[in-house]
Amino acid sequence: MLELIARIVYDVTGKKGITMDTDFVQDLGLNSFDVVNVVAAFEDHFQTTVPTRDIWQLSTVRDVLNYMKEKGYTEP
Repeated sequence: MLELIARIVYDVTGKKGITMDTDFVQDLGLNSFDVVNVVAAFEDHFQTTVPTRDIWQLSTVRDVLNYMKEKGYTEP
């Protein structure tokens, strides 16, 4: 699933080198607009909604993976 997250992030931002502990703001230098766009792409791909209050809890790739698993997404 790491590869899937990396592909989504790359498609939206053009950023490479994603690991489980990559922080979207600290490591990739994303601003709030970028983060919202990445989260929107996650929502589209995983067919879920991320409430605004949850967006800033998703600071790392690991956070996104755990969040999506909690929402019931499983790897194909």
